[in-house]
Amino acid sequence: MNFSDLFKLSGLLGRFSPDGKCLASCMQHRLVVRDASSLQILQLHTCLDQIQHIEWSSDSLFILCAMYKRGIVQVWSLEQPDWRCKIDEGSAGLVASCWSPDGRHILNTTEFHLRITVWSLCTKSVSYIKYPKACQKGVAFTKDGRYMAVAERRDCKDFISIFVCSNWQLLRHFDTETQDLFGIEWAPNGCVLAAWDTCLEYKVLLYSLDGRLLSSYRAYEWPLGIKSIAWSPSSQFLAIGSFDEKVRILNHVTWKKIIELDHPATITSKKTIVYKEVEKSPTVDTERLSFPPTRALASSLFSTQSKYDISQVPVSLQYIKPVADRANPKVGIGMLAFSADNCFLATKNDNIPNAVWIWDMRKLKLSVVLEQLGSIQSFQWDPCQPRLAVCTGSSRVYLWSPAGCIVVQVPGEGDFQIMSLSWHSSGDSMVLLSKDSFCVCYLEREEV
Repeated sequence: MNFSDLFKLSGLLGRFSPDGKCLASCMQHRLVVRDASSLQILQLHTCLDQIQHIEWSSDSLFILCAMYKRGIVQVWSLEQPDWRCKIDEGSAGLVASCWSPDGRHILNTTEFHLRITVWSLCTKSVSYIKYPKACQKGVAFTKDGRYMAVAERRDCKDFISIFVCSNWQLLRHFDTETQDLFGIEWAPNGCVLAAWDTCLEYKVLLYSLDGRLLSSYRAYEWPLGIKSIAWSPSSQFLAIGSFDEKVRILNHVTWKKIIELDHPATITSKKTIVYKEVEKSPTVDTERLSFPPTRALASSLFSTQSKYDISQVPVSLQYIKPVADRANPKVGIGMLAFSADNCFLATKNDNIPNAVWIWDMRKLKLSVVLEQLGSIQSFQWDPCQPRLAVCTGSSRVYLWSPAGCIVVQVPGEGDFQIMSLSWHSSGDSMVLLSKDSFCVCYLEREEV
Protein backbone atom coordinates (compact mmCIF):
# COMPACT_ATOMS: atom_id res chain seq x y z
CA MET A 1 0.00 0.00 0.00
CA ASN A 2 1.02 3.59 -0.63
CA PHE A 3 -0.23 6.63 1.27
CA SER A 4 -0.42 10.27 0.27
CA ASP A 5 0.61 13.16 2.50
CA LEU A 6 -1.91 14.44 5.03
CA PHE A 7 -4.10 17.35 3.93
CA LYS A 8 -6.20 19.63 6.13
CA LEU A 9 -9.90 18.91 6.47
CA SER A 10 -12.94 19.97 8.48
CA GLY A 11 -16.24 18.24 9.19
CA LEU A 12 -15.14 14.85 7.73
CA LEU A 13 -15.99 16.34 4.32
CA GLY A 14 -13.93 14.42 1.76
CA ARG A 15 -15.64 12.75 -1.24
CA PHE A 16 -14.54 11.03 -4.45
CA SER A 17 -16.58 12.04 -7.50
CA PRO A 18 -18.89 9.33 -8.91
CA ASP A 19 -16.72 8.97 -12.03
CA GLY A 20 -13.63 8.56 -9.81
CA LYS A 21 -11.64 11.36 -11.46
CA CYS A 22 -11.75 13.98 -8.69
CA LEU A 23 -11.60 14.27 -4.91
CA ALA A 24 -13.36 17.13 -3.14
CA SER A 25 -12.50 18.23 0.40
CA CYS A 26 -13.41 21.15 2.65
CA MET A 27 -11.44 23.29 5.05
CA GLN A 28 -13.79 25.62 6.93
CA HIS A 29 -15.30 27.79 4.15
CA ARG A 30 -12.96 26.62 1.38
CA LEU A 31 -13.67 23.89 -1.18
CA VAL A 32 -10.67 22.13 -2.73
CA VAL A 33 -11.08 19.90 -5.80
CA ARG A 34 -8.12 17.63 -6.58
CA ASP A 35 -7.22 15.12 -9.24
CA ALA A 36 -7.98 11.73 -7.66
CA SER A 37 -4.78 10.06 -8.87
CA SER A 38 -2.15 12.81 -8.58
CA LEU A 39 -3.92 14.90 -5.86
CA GLN A 40 -2.97 18.06 -7.75
CA ILE A 41 -5.37 20.93 -7.02
CA LEU A 42 -7.72 21.50 -9.96
CA GLN A 43 -10.01 24.12 -8.44
CA LEU A 44 -10.19 26.20 -5.28
CA HIS A 45 -13.43 27.92 -4.25
CA THR A 46 -14.27 30.13 -1.27
CA CYS A 47 -17.82 29.87 0.09
CA LEU A 48 -19.76 32.45 2.08
CA ASP A 49 -19.59 30.54 5.37
CA GLN A 50 -18.29 27.31 6.88
CA ILE A 51 -19.33 24.33 4.72
CA GLN A 52 -21.39 21.70 6.55
CA HIS A 53 -22.27 19.36 3.68
CA ILE A 54 -20.90 18.61 0.21
CA GLU A 55 -22.31 16.37 -2.52
CA TRP A 56 -21.31 15.59 -6.10
CA SER A 57 -23.88 15.57 -8.89
CA SER A 58 -24.42 12.14 -10.45
CA ASP A 59 -22.43 13.07 -13.60
CA SER A 60 -19.53 14.56 -11.56
CA LEU A 61 -19.88 17.95 -13.31
CA PHE A 62 -21.16 19.95 -10.32
CA ILE A 63 -20.54 20.00 -6.60
CA LEU A 64 -22.95 21.33 -3.99
CA CYS A 65 -21.82 23.05 -0.77
CA ALA A 66 -24.49 23.58 1.89
CA MET A 67 -24.14 26.10 4.72
CA TYR A 68 -27.05 25.23 6.98
CA LYS A 69 -26.39 28.01 9.51
CA ARG A 70 -26.80 30.65 6.81
CA GLY A 71 -29.55 28.85 4.87
CA ILE A 72 -27.42 28.99 1.72
CA VAL A 73 -26.35 26.47 -0.92
CA GLN A 74 -23.55 27.25 -3.39
CA VAL A 75 -22.94 25.17 -6.51
CA TRP A 76 -19.66 25.00 -8.43
CA SER A 77 -18.99 23.67 -11.93
CA LEU A 78 -15.99 21.57 -12.89
CA GLU A 79 -16.31 22.35 -16.60
CA GLN A 80 -16.75 26.12 -16.12
CA PRO A 81 -14.83 27.31 -13.02
CA ASP A 82 -16.18 30.86 -13.42
CA TRP A 83 -19.81 29.74 -13.35
CA ARG A 84 -21.62 30.64 -10.12
CA CYS A 85 -24.83 29.53 -8.46
CA LYS A 86 -26.17 30.57 -5.06
CA ILE A 87 -29.47 29.42 -3.55
CA ASP A 88 -30.66 31.37 -0.51
CA GLU A 89 -33.60 29.93 1.41
CA GLY A 90 -33.87 33.16 3.44
CA SER A 91 -36.00 33.15 6.58
CA ALA A 92 -37.26 29.61 5.83
CA GLY A 93 -33.84 28.26 6.84
CA LEU A 94 -32.18 25.05 5.71
CA VAL A 95 -31.68 21.67 7.41
CA ALA A 96 -30.88 19.37 4.45
CA SER A 97 -29.79 19.64 0.83
CA CYS A 98 -29.23 17.01 -1.86
CA TRP A 99 -29.05 16.47 -5.62
CA SER A 100 -31.76 14.85 -7.67
CA PRO A 101 -30.56 11.83 -9.70
CA ASP A 102 -30.31 13.87 -12.94
CA GLY A 103 -27.74 16.21 -11.35
CA ARG A 104 -29.65 19.32 -12.49
CA HIS A 105 -32.08 19.84 -9.60
CA ILE A 106 -31.36 20.55 -5.93
CA LEU A 107 -33.77 19.59 -3.14
CA ASN A 108 -33.62 21.80 -0.06
CA THR A 109 -35.52 20.97 3.12
CA THR A 110 -36.43 24.07 5.15
CA GLU A 111 -36.34 24.41 8.92
CA PHE A 112 -39.07 22.66 10.90
CA HIS A 113 -39.61 20.54 7.73
CA LEU A 114 -42.19 22.98 6.42
CA ARG A 115 -41.46 22.06 2.80
CA ILE A 116 -38.95 20.69 0.30
CA THR A 117 -37.97 23.19 -2.40
CA VAL A 118 -36.89 21.77 -5.77
CA TRP A 119 -34.60 24.19 -7.62
CA SER A 120 -33.80 23.66 -11.31
CA LEU A 121 -30.31 24.70 -12.48
CA CYS A 122 -31.43 24.58 -16.12
CA THR A 123 -34.70 26.57 -16.11
CA LYS A 124 -34.29 28.34 -12.73
CA SER A 125 -37.82 27.20 -11.89
CA VAL A 126 -38.92 26.26 -8.37
CA SER A 127 -41.28 23.52 -7.18
CA TYR A 128 -42.52 22.83 -3.67
CA ILE A 129 -43.31 19.60 -1.83
CA LYS A 130 -45.37 20.22 1.31
CA TYR A 131 -45.48 18.40 4.66
CA PRO A 132 -42.17 16.43 4.54
CA LYS A 133 -41.74 14.40 7.70
CA ALA A 134 -38.82 15.02 10.05
CA CYS A 135 -37.36 11.52 10.31
CA GLN A 136 -34.10 9.63 9.89
CA LYS A 137 -34.53 9.11 6.13
CA GLY A 138 -37.52 10.87 4.64
CA VAL A 139 -36.45 11.12 0.98
CA ALA A 140 -35.39 8.12 -1.15
CA PHE A 141 -34.61 7.81 -4.87
CA THR A 142 -34.72 4.63 -6.94
CA LYS A 143 -31.30 3.49 -8.17
CA ASP A 144 -32.22 4.22 -11.80
CA GLY A 145 -33.17 7.78 -10.81
CA ARG A 146 -36.72 7.62 -12.18
CA TYR A 147 -38.74 7.92 -8.97
CA MET A 148 -38.55 9.67 -5.62
CA ALA A 149 -40.42 8.69 -2.46
CA VAL A 150 -41.07 11.28 0.26
CA ALA A 151 -42.29 10.55 3.79
CA GLU A 152 -44.99 13.02 4.83
CA ARG A 153 -46.89 13.86 8.01
CA ARG A 154 -50.22 15.64 7.92
CA ASP A 155 -53.16 15.66 10.32
CA CYS A 156 -51.20 13.45 12.74
CA LYS A 157 -50.95 10.65 10.16
CA ASP A 158 -48.09 9.30 8.04
CA PHE A 159 -48.18 9.28 4.24
CA ILE A 160 -45.81 8.48 1.39
CA SER A 161 -45.79 10.35 -1.92
CA ILE A 162 -44.05 8.97 -5.01
CA PHE A 163 -42.92 11.50 -7.64
CA VAL A 164 -41.62 11.09 -11.20
CA CYS A 165 -38.18 12.74 -11.18
CA SER A 166 -38.30 13.83 -14.83
CA ASN A 167 -41.12 16.36 -14.28
CA TRP A 168 -41.79 16.20 -10.49
CA GLN A 169 -45.37 15.10 -11.06
CA LEU A 170 -47.09 13.16 -8.28
CA LEU A 171 -47.42 9.49 -9.24
CA ARG A 172 -48.92 7.99 -6.07
CA HIS A 173 -49.98 9.24 -2.64
CA PHE A 174 -50.99 6.79 0.09
CA ASP A 175 -51.16 6.53 3.86
CA THR A 176 -48.99 4.08 5.80
CA GLU A 177 -49.91 1.79 8.66
CA THR A 178 -47.30 3.33 10.97
CA GLN A 179 -47.54 5.06 14.32
CA ASP A 180 -44.52 7.28 13.64
CA LEU A 181 -42.78 6.60 10.30
CA PHE A 182 -39.00 6.63 10.84
CA GLY A 183 -37.49 5.95 7.41
CA ILE A 184 -37.97 4.74 3.84
CA GLU A 185 -35.60 2.88 1.52
CA TRP A 186 -36.03 1.59 -2.06
CA ALA A 187 -34.81 -1.85 -3.03
CA PRO A 188 -31.93 -1.52 -5.54
CA ASN A 189 -34.17 -2.83 -8.35
CA GLY A 190 -36.66 -0.01 -7.66
CA CYS A 191 -39.67 -2.34 -7.36
CA VAL A 192 -40.23 -2.33 -3.59
CA LEU A 193 -40.17 0.45 -1.00
CA ALA A 194 -39.45 -0.47 2.63
CA ALA A 195 -40.91 1.79 5.33
CA TRP A 196 -40.27 1.23 9.01
CA ASP A 197 -41.71 2.57 12.22
CA THR A 198 -40.09 4.31 15.17
CA CYS A 199 -38.08 2.19 17.60
CA LEU A 200 -41.11 2.11 19.93
CA GLU A 201 -43.08 0.03 17.41
CA TYR A 202 -41.50 -2.94 15.61
CA LYS A 203 -42.99 -2.77 12.11
CA VAL A 204 -41.61 -2.98 8.54
CA LEU A 205 -43.97 -2.32 5.64
CA LEU A 206 -43.19 -3.20 2.02
CA TYR A 207 -44.94 -1.26 -0.74
CA SER A 208 -45.00 -1.65 -4.52
CA LEU A 209 -44.38 1.28 -6.87
CA ASP A 210 -48.14 1.85 -7.21
CA GLY A 211 -48.64 2.08 -3.45
CA ARG A 212 -49.97 -1.43 -2.75
CA LEU A 213 -48.99 -2.96 0.58
CA LEU A 214 -47.14 -6.15 -0.37
CA SER A 215 -46.36 -7.32 3.14
CA SER A 216 -45.73 -6.22 6.70
CA TYR A 217 -43.38 -7.76 9.24
CA ARG A 218 -43.28 -7.57 13.02
CA ALA A 219 -40.83 -9.67 15.06
CA TYR A 220 -42.09 -8.79 18.54
CA GLU A 221 -44.35 -6.25 20.20
CA TRP A 222 -43.25 -4.37 23.32
CA PRO A 223 -39.46 -3.87 23.60
CA LEU A 224 -37.51 -1.36 21.48
CA GLY A 225 -37.76 -2.31 17.82
CA ILE A 226 -35.85 -1.52 14.61
CA LYS A 227 -32.48 0.26 14.65
CA SER A 228 -31.07 -0.22 11.12
CA ILE A 229 -32.05 -1.62 7.72
CA ALA A 230 -30.08 -2.67 4.62
CA TRP A 231 -31.06 -4.10 1.23
CA SER A 232 -28.79 -6.59 -0.50
CA PRO A 233 -27.52 -5.29 -3.91
CA SER A 234 -29.54 -7.99 -5.68
CA SER A 235 -32.74 -6.92 -3.82
CA GLN A 236 -33.21 -10.55 -2.72
CA PHE A 237 -32.67 -9.90 1.00
CA LEU A 238 -33.77 -7.24 3.44
CA ALA A 239 -31.66 -7.21 6.63
CA ILE A 240 -33.31 -5.69 9.71
CA GLY A 241 -31.11 -4.79 12.68
CA SER A 242 -32.97 -4.60 15.97
CA PHE A 243 -32.45 -3.40 19.52
CA ASP A 244 -32.61 -7.02 20.72
CA GLU A 245 -29.10 -7.59 19.24
CA LYS A 246 -30.36 -9.68 16.33
CA VAL A 247 -30.48 -9.30 12.54
CA ARG A 248 -33.50 -10.76 10.77
CA ILE A 249 -33.27 -11.55 7.06
CA LEU A 250 -36.43 -11.37 4.93
CA ASN A 251 -36.58 -12.95 1.47
CA HIS A 252 -37.98 -11.16 -1.60
CA VAL A 253 -40.46 -13.89 -2.61
CA THR A 254 -42.70 -14.24 0.44
CA TRP A 255 -41.25 -11.38 2.56
CA LYS A 256 -41.05 -13.84 5.44
CA LYS A 257 -38.10 -14.24 7.79
CA ILE A 258 -35.62 -16.88 6.64
CA ILE A 259 -33.15 -16.62 9.54
CA GLU A 260 -32.26 -14.75 12.73
CA LEU A 261 -28.60 -13.83 13.20
CA ASP A 262 -27.63 -13.67 16.89
CA HIS A 263 -24.73 -11.61 18.26
CA PRO A 264 -23.75 -13.32 21.54
CA ALA A 265 -20.88 -12.12 23.70
CA THR A 266 -19.23 -15.56 23.55
CA ILE A 267 -18.29 -17.22 20.25
CA THR A 268 -18.45 -21.01 20.57
CA SER A 269 -18.68 -22.35 17.00
CA LYS A 270 -15.44 -23.91 15.71
CA LYS A 271 -16.49 -22.94 12.18
CA THR A 272 -16.16 -19.24 13.04
CA ILE A 273 -12.74 -17.61 12.69
CA VAL A 274 -12.06 -14.92 15.33
CA TYR A 275 -9.31 -12.45 14.41
CA LYS A 276 -8.13 -10.61 17.51
CA GLU A 277 -6.08 -7.43 17.18
CA VAL A 278 -3.08 -7.45 19.54
CA GLU A 279 -0.51 -4.72 20.09
CA LYS A 280 3.20 -5.41 20.05
CA SER A 281 6.02 -3.11 21.09
CA PRO A 282 8.60 -2.42 18.38
CA THR A 283 12.05 -3.95 18.76
CA VAL A 284 14.82 -1.37 18.51
CA ASP A 285 18.44 -2.19 17.76
CA THR A 286 20.39 -0.71 20.71
CA GLU A 287 23.46 -0.17 18.52
CA ARG A 288 21.48 2.27 16.39
CA LEU A 289 20.48 4.40 19.39
CA SER A 290 21.82 7.92 19.34
CA PHE A 291 21.08 11.02 21.33
CA PRO A 292 19.16 12.96 20.31
CA PRO A 293 17.47 10.19 18.28
CA THR A 294 16.63 10.82 14.65
CA ARG A 295 13.00 11.65 13.85
CA ALA A 296 12.38 8.29 12.17
CA LEU A 297 13.93 6.39 15.07
CA ALA A 298 11.96 8.40 17.62
CA SER A 299 8.68 7.65 15.91
CA SER A 300 9.47 3.93 15.81
CA LEU A 301 10.57 3.95 19.46
CA PHE A 302 7.34 5.33 20.80
CA SER A 303 4.76 3.93 18.36
CA THR A 304 3.13 0.59 19.02
CA GLN A 305 2.26 -1.72 16.18
CA SER A 306 -0.56 -4.21 15.97
CA LYS A 307 -1.39 -7.41 14.14
CA TYR A 308 -4.14 -10.03 14.05
CA ASP A 309 -3.97 -13.32 15.95
CA ILE A 310 -6.47 -16.11 15.42
CA SER A 311 -8.17 -16.86 18.73
CA GLN A 312 -9.16 -20.32 19.85
CA VAL A 313 -12.87 -20.72 20.55
CA PRO A 314 -14.68 -20.25 22.82
CA VAL A 315 -13.90 -16.50 22.75
CA SER A 316 -15.48 -13.95 25.09
CA LEU A 317 -15.92 -10.52 23.49
CA GLN A 318 -15.94 -7.26 25.42
CA TYR A 319 -19.60 -6.65 26.30
CA ILE A 320 -20.88 -3.31 27.57
CA LYS A 321 -24.10 -3.28 29.54
CA PRO A 322 -26.24 -0.36 28.29
CA VAL A 323 -27.42 2.40 30.60
CA ALA A 324 -31.18 1.84 30.71
CA ASP A 325 -32.29 5.27 31.94
CA ARG A 326 -30.76 7.31 29.08
CA ALA A 327 -32.07 8.13 25.61
CA ASN A 328 -30.57 6.36 22.57
CA PRO A 329 -28.97 3.52 24.53
CA LYS A 330 -25.86 1.88 23.05
CA VAL A 331 -27.62 -1.37 22.36
CA GLY A 332 -28.61 -3.34 19.28
CA ILE A 333 -27.47 -3.56 15.66
CA GLY A 334 -26.30 -0.07 14.72
CA MET A 335 -24.50 -0.83 11.44
CA LEU A 336 -25.34 -3.16 8.53
CA ALA A 337 -23.74 -3.51 5.07
CA PHE A 338 -23.88 -6.11 2.29
CA SER A 339 -20.87 -6.80 0.08
CA ALA A 340 -21.18 -5.85 -3.61
CA ASP A 341 -21.47 -9.50 -4.68
CA ASN A 342 -24.26 -10.25 -2.13
CA CYS A 343 -22.13 -12.99 -0.55
CA PHE A 344 -21.36 -11.35 2.80
CA LEU A 345 -23.09 -9.18 5.40
CA ALA A 346 -21.09 -7.09 7.90
CA THR A 347 -22.76 -6.03 11.15
CA LYS A 348 -21.94 -4.21 14.38
CA ASN A 349 -23.69 -4.83 17.69
CA ASP A 350 -23.47 -1.63 19.76
CA ASN A 351 -23.31 -3.68 22.98
CA ILE A 352 -20.04 -5.16 21.68
CA PRO A 353 -18.51 -2.00 20.17
CA ASN A 354 -15.09 -3.46 19.33
CA ALA A 355 -16.28 -6.27 17.04
CA VAL A 356 -17.30 -6.60 13.39
CA TRP A 357 -19.36 -9.66 12.49
CA ILE A 358 -19.10 -11.02 8.94
CA TRP A 359 -21.80 -13.45 7.82
CA ASP A 360 -21.65 -15.77 4.81
CA MET A 361 -25.01 -15.20 3.08
CA ARG A 362 -24.65 -18.31 0.91
CA LYS A 363 -24.57 -20.57 3.98
CA LEU A 364 -26.42 -18.14 6.30
CA LYS A 365 -23.69 -18.73 8.89
CA LEU A 366 -21.31 -16.55 10.89
CA SER A 367 -18.00 -16.72 9.04
CA VAL A 368 -15.65 -14.28 10.78
CA VAL A 369 -15.49 -11.97 13.80
CA LEU A 370 -12.92 -9.16 13.91
CA GLU A 371 -12.17 -8.19 17.51
CA GLN A 372 -10.49 -4.77 17.54
CA LEU A 373 -8.67 -2.89 20.28
CA GLY A 374 -10.79 0.22 19.69
CA SER A 375 -14.46 0.90 19.08
CA ILE A 376 -15.63 0.49 15.48
CA GLN A 377 -16.17 3.93 13.94
CA SER A 378 -16.94 2.94 10.37
CA PHE A 379 -16.72 0.09 7.88
CA GLN A 380 -17.35 -0.07 4.15
CA TRP A 381 -17.21 -2.75 1.46
CA ASP A 382 -15.03 -2.46 -1.62
CA PRO A 383 -17.47 -1.66 -4.50
CA CYS A 384 -15.84 -4.23 -6.80
CA GLN A 385 -15.01 -7.30 -4.69
CA PRO A 386 -15.73 -8.82 -1.25
CA ARG A 387 -13.23 -6.83 0.78
CA LEU A 388 -14.12 -4.88 3.93
CA ALA A 389 -12.25 -1.81 5.24
CA VAL A 390 -12.64 -0.93 8.93
CA CYS A 391 -11.49 2.02 11.06
CA THR A 392 -11.54 2.41 14.85
CA GLY A 393 -10.39 5.99 15.49
CA SER A 394 -6.72 4.94 15.47
CA SER A 395 -4.05 5.60 12.84
CA ARG A 396 -4.57 2.12 11.39
CA VAL A 397 -6.86 0.79 8.69
CA TYR A 398 -7.99 -2.84 8.73
CA LEU A 399 -8.80 -4.91 5.65
CA TRP A 400 -10.61 -8.25 5.54
CA SER A 401 -11.25 -10.50 2.55
CA PRO A 402 -11.98 -14.25 2.32
CA ALA A 403 -8.22 -14.70 1.88
CA GLY A 404 -7.40 -13.21 5.28
CA CYS A 405 -7.03 -10.10 7.38
CA ILE A 406 -4.36 -7.38 7.65
CA VAL A 407 -3.58 -4.31 9.76
CA VAL A 408 -2.01 -1.33 7.97
CA GLN A 409 -0.38 1.52 9.87
CA VAL A 410 -0.73 4.93 8.20
CA PRO A 411 2.78 6.41 8.12
CA GLY A 412 3.45 9.97 9.25
CA GLU A 413 3.91 12.11 12.29
CA GLY A 414 1.25 13.27 14.68
CA ASP A 415 -1.94 11.60 15.78
CA PHE A 416 -4.00 10.74 12.68
CA GLN A 417 -7.22 9.23 14.05
CA ILE A 418 -9.28 7.69 11.23
CA MET A 419 -12.97 8.34 11.95
CA SER A 420 -14.40 7.52 8.52
CA LEU A 421 -13.33 6.07 5.17
CA SER A 422 -14.66 5.85 1.64
CA TRP A 423 -13.69 3.64 -1.30
CA HIS A 424 -12.88 4.88 -4.78
CA SER A 425 -15.37 3.53 -7.36
CA SER A 426 -12.61 1.37 -8.90
CA GLY A 427 -11.74 -0.24 -5.54
CA ASP A 428 -8.03 0.53 -5.94
CA SER A 429 -7.85 3.40 -3.42
CA MET A 430 -9.75 4.92 -0.52
CA VAL A 431 -9.84 8.23 1.33
CA LEU A 432 -9.21 8.09 5.09
CA LEU A 433 -10.77 10.93 7.10
CA SER A 434 -9.94 12.27 10.55
CA LYS A 435 -11.47 15.29 12.27
CA ASP A 436 -8.87 17.74 10.92
CA SER A 437 -7.02 15.94 8.09
CA PHE A 438 -7.27 13.26 5.41
CA CYS A 439 -5.06 11.11 3.24
CA VAL A 440 -5.52 8.76 0.32
CA CYS A 441 -4.50 5.11 0.53
CA TYR A 442 -3.53 3.50 -2.78
CA LEU A 443 -3.68 -0.27 -3.04
CA GLU A 444 -1.09 -1.80 -5.33
CA ARG A 445 -2.25 -3.81 -8.33
CA GLU A 446 -1.25 -7.13 -6.77
CA GLU A 447 -3.44 -6.31 -3.76
CA VAL A 448 -6.32 -5.22 -5.96
